[in-house]
Amino acid sequence: MGVGRRLAGLARLTHPFPSLLNGAVTAAFALLAGATPATAGRLGIAMVSLQAAIGALNDLVDAPRDAGLKPGKPIPAGLVSPVTARLVVLGGAALGIGLSMPSGPATTAVALFGLVIGGLYDLRFKGTPWSWLPFALGIPLLPVYAWLGVTGRLPAAFAILVPAAALAGAALAIANALADVERDRAAGTRSVATRLAPRLAWAAHAGLHAGLVALAVGGLVWLGPSRPPALAVVGLAVGGLLLAAGLVMTAGPGPRRREWGWELEAAGIGVLGASWVAAVVLDNA
Repeated sequence: MGVGRRLAGLARLTHPFPSLLNGAVTAAFALLAGATPATAGRLGIAMVSLQAAIGALNDLVDAPRDAGLKPGKPIPAGLVSPVTARLVVLGGAALGIGLSMPSGPATTAVALFGLVIGGLYDLRFKGTPWSWLPFALGIPLLPVYAWLGVTGRLPAAFAILVPAAALAGAALAIANALADVERDRAAGTRSVATRLAPRLAWAAHAGLHAGLVALAVGGLVWLGPSRPPALAVVGLAVGGLLLAAGLVMTAGPGPRRREWGWELEAAGIGVLGASWVAAVVLDNA
């Protein structure tokens, strides 16, 4: 087996899309908070490392089931050994916490909390009707972690941003479960999507996104300037379009299409969040 295939398998073990997206969102929030590029990069890399550890643990836990349902994944395919996967979990967690420590104990505590939430998802909540809960708790940690890591405090507007991010996290969890609904049914797994049935699950996650948009618009009208910065407006429009495209795709047939849909939703949420902060929080700084 070639070195290239093994390296590709190692990269896939870390769930690169959500890991890199969360790192990019963290770095963007850090820059908005006034971080230097070096600090924003450190916090972004820390978040990628933490997410990589959570992703590798996810594949370790799922390896026995994946051997029958997803034999192409890195561990069942023999591209990555369980020992290597455990080292990635430990190394990613250690690097993420180590890079968080220069920003102080509060930032480090948020990083540890995020690791615990991710670990609970992998070990306990994934594949259950409660899989949305770790997402709802974990997604708001991205702006909180970044802002604390730069300024040591949170602005008042986070009283709107955090619950909006919690709604987004729950919605993304349901969209993620929708992508796996056929495999979960075949394995007898009772996820939130199999429990509700796909149509109702899609409606529930669309309703959560509607609540998120309502909170964001309300906060923008209440706290934002009468004329938000043009770049922030463009960002809000792009994020909204990505979210809408993701909603359309998660309603369609085919697991791959629905997987692309939830990834588009996740990207849209990240762009919306950063743009909202640029329009509201920075205006009130």
